[in-house]
Amino acid sequence: VSRQLKEEIRRGFARLEDPLAGLLAMMESSSDWKGKGHSLGYCITTELQLWIKAHPAEPQSGTKLKKLQARVLGILSQCPANLLDPLINIYQLHTADRNYLLEHVSHLYLQGNYKEAAILSIRLKLQPDQDVEKMCTPLLLQDKANLMEDFVAEYPELQRKLLQTLDTWCDPSFNIRDIARPYQGLSRYKPEKFNRRVLSKLVFRLLERFNVDPALCPNVINQRHLRTLNYLFYKRFVEKTMTEENWADHIQSTVGENRWLQGHLVQSLLRHCDTHGVARWAQHCRVPPEMLPGAVAEELQKLHFQDRVEEVTKADNYEASKKKDYYQLPIPRENIHFLQTWEEMLQCWEKVLQPGQVVGVDMEWKPSFGMVGKPRVALMQLALKDEVFLLDLPRLLEQAEAEGEKEKLPHFIQMLYSDATITKLGYGISGDLSSFTATCSALKGTEKQMQGVVDLLAVDKQVDGLSPEHSHEERGVRQPEKGLSLLVQHVLGKPLDKTEQLSNWEKRPLREEQILYAASDAYCLLEIYERLCKDPESFSLGSDLTDSLVGKQSKKTRAKKQLNKQEAPSPSGQECQGPRMKPSRPPAPISPQEFSVVCDNMLQGLGRYLRCLGVDVQLLDNEDDHRKAAEIARQEGRVILTSGLPYQTLRSQVGEGRCFSVNCSEKVKEQALQVLKHFNVQVSLNDIFSRCQ
Repeated sequence: VSRQLKEEIRRGFARLEDPLAGLLAMMESSSDWKGKGHSLGYCITTELQLWIKAHPAEPQSGTKLKKLQARVLGILSQCPANLLDPLINIYQLHTADRNYLLEHVSHLYLQGNYKEAAILSIRLKLQPDQDVEKMCTPLLLQDKANLMEDFVAEYPELQRKLLQTLDTWCDPSFNIRDIARPYQGLSRYKPEKFNRRVLSKLVFRLLERFNVDPALCPNVINQRHLRTLNYLFYKRFVEKTMTEENWADHIQSTVGENRWLQGHLVQSLLRHCDTHGVARWAQHCRVPPEMLPGAVAEELQKLHFQDRVEEVTKADNYEASKKKDYYQLPIPRENIHFLQTWEEMLQCWEKVLQPGQVVGVDMEWKPSFGMVGKPRVALMQLALKDEVFLLDLPRLLEQAEAEGEKEKLPHFIQMLYSDATITKLGYGISGDLSSFTATCSALKGTEKQMQGVVDLLAVDKQVDGLSPEHSHEERGVRQPEKGLSLLVQHVLGKPLDKTEQLSNWEKRPLREEQILYAASDAYCLLEIYERLCKDPESFSLGSDLTDSLVGKQSKKTRAKKQLNKQEAPSPSGQECQGPRMKPSRPPAPISPQEFSVVCDNMLQGLGRYLRCLGVDVQLLDNEDDHRKAAEIARQEGRVILTSGLPYQTLRSQVGEGRCFSVNCSEKVKEQALQVLKHFNVQVSLNDIFSRCQ
């Protein structure tokens, strides 16, 4: 706003006998102020606020002020967000009669202006005197969960009431349609966004955001545990990819002493085991005998400890017979060191932090099975050519804290990752570091300082087919390999044995199988790297990729981040196309208006960001199956933007170059830059906000 206009506005106020009444008269006779952004009405209002501060006058009489407050309340529900606080401040609405304000908000609510009623309540801090369920239900039905969160954000008691309400709605016996029935004529009503699955996700997000004890929401927690239970039975009895001991650990920690879950456990056991097996597992999980069918209860009485020992031995012998089919660690067992003290750690430090060293890095954590909170890293593996170090992180962090040296471990990790003379090998490094930061907050920002890092995820899908020694016929009938295991199979001939992947990595002592699995996971990175660098042609990798793998530090700073940021063609940011012999030419430049995409439901934030830049975006809803993206892409000629496992399914359903995998660990802005760069989309100032938001 020009200085001249501001001065003119202030002179106008000085000439008015009652500037507050003058502003209201202007607003009541004009609609300019209703537009978003810095309208003339907005400029006049903010200038009046400053003018009042500079020219304190006699306080308005009570009756006169009340009349002005009544008039301004009628205007507030039509105001853009940027005018609310100035008007509330000018007309001192925080001093108005609280019952009068509540009555006005109630009137807005009864007229069906639920959003306006909620916003005004938040600005006037009326929430403690309102019914949280009544205020938030229509907001949820209109898909305004963010406004609902703002409504309770500053009030822990309201947060708990809201979570308890949402949890009640998630009870399987509760008819969720009863909630929506009074709002059938609601404008912008989105019934598809109002189901148990969506509500359950919302509850978990709110539990984490507000740091509320999950025990407050038993229905949602039980349903999540039940899904975990079904998943564990699938892994053990259908897929057959989980060891008995592993499975037992997770079953016990999932079910605990919860009678409802114990009942479901018994039903699942009856479907998958004989009477003896059901009795044995019921004994192991301490299921009360009265919950068991008669025949199982009788079998339970006959059970002896020896039965269990024999079963486990048989299972172990069976597991041992499979080992020959998998990648084997080439170093002796005594060269794997499990470190629990800082004295041991210092010896590891001296060996790892050597210029020219190549280190395979991996991390393990207890599977969360979708429960609240980020996983905490329980084990870090560092593999050198002749030995592997397994770092017991909880123990080392606890010991360092007891000695008043909390920065010890973060200091070592930062030295390792920022040293350009040490080559660090990983597979999905961003995800590992994100979990590590949740475990140790002092590591925040480490990713930005990384040098000499090679993420083998960046070459995973460029490796051409199986390795020379391993044909399709030799795969047998095992579950198809994926991730690092598949890369190990392609490059080294045999996959990793992933049966320990879902172990409880927080339990001590670690079992021997866990120790060998953890060491193999890190050591195989060294062998893959060595093999790819020595013989790239066998895997259809060009020498240019080999150069970037070696991670030469002579390039500019930006090039140092190339692999981490996935600027080189990579699985987290690459076209869905077959193995490449040579890098393809970049496509011809296009404008955002010419670029049409469909975003999978895990990338809704990216979709909204691209739409702000003028890209033609269609978003899948949370309930949509990923395959719907391929259907839309084929019908409307759009490019699919997806991530993770759906990428594998969708790539085969559309033409070459019509599908792109985005790195979910990146922030939305980085994802958008990645997409624009790959498809050579040139954004101009005119494109920004050129589409309706």
